[in-house]
Amino acid sequence: MPYLVSDVMTRTVVALREGAAFKDIARTMRRRKVSALPVLDSGNRVIGVVSEVDLLPKEMFRDGDPDLYARWRGRADLAKADAVLAEDLMTAPPVTVHAEDTAARAALIMARRHLKRLPVVDGEGVLQGIVSRTDLLKVFLRDDADIAEEVRRDVVAHVFTAPAEPIRVEAHDGVVTLTGRVRDTSLVPLVTRLVRAVEGVVDVDCALTGPPRRPDLDPDLPDDARTEWAGGAGTVV
Repeated sequence: MPYLVSDVMTRTVVALREGAAFKDIARTMRRRKVSALPVLDSGNRVIGVVSEVDLLPKEMFRDGDPDLYARWRGRADLAKADAVLAEDLMTAPPVTVHAEDTAARAALIMARRHLKRLPVVDGEGVLQGIVSRTDLLKVFLRDDADIAEEVRRDVVAHVFTAPAEPIRVEAHDGVVTLTGRVRDTSLVPLVTRLVRAVEGVVDVDCALTGPPRRPDLDPDLPDDARTEWAGGAGTVV
């Protein structure tokens, strides 16, 4: 089974109320060593996220440069430069995930949205935890022996039910190596993809080959008739 967000997320989360003040937000970020905080309504539903990026306009525009104001006029950052409460500073609507989502889906959302963390919510939008890039990398801390055993049990044993010879599976630093002979080499690309999908696998080195082949000397003759006569002496070809 793939890792779920619930397997890796942080369940103890520091969050803000809508009325949290600018300096309290900055102070909390520094004390907790985080770069973003979810904002909750009275029902603990996530309604936005305040990040360091949301606080920066206050510093950007604080010298009152009229040219700078002109260039940014109409931008959301200009409004945030005057904001003092979380409800005015936050980015909304928030990008969230559910605990039952796969870690892979959370990673894809982060990559596409250029986010460092995502609030985890239930079906009603109530905060359940938070998942960060660091949390998602936990899957790569799996023990090599566990990875190799899962590949043997859940991939190799199902794809190659009758291999030409036992298939050897090894894992080292997350790189899985497959060696041996199989009867159907058309399945090799499939097993490579399946192994790569196993949680914690960094790369796959697939060295599986087909069964040894005997030379087909003359397919029109039976084996016991494949002789060549020269000077009265029979020589097996």
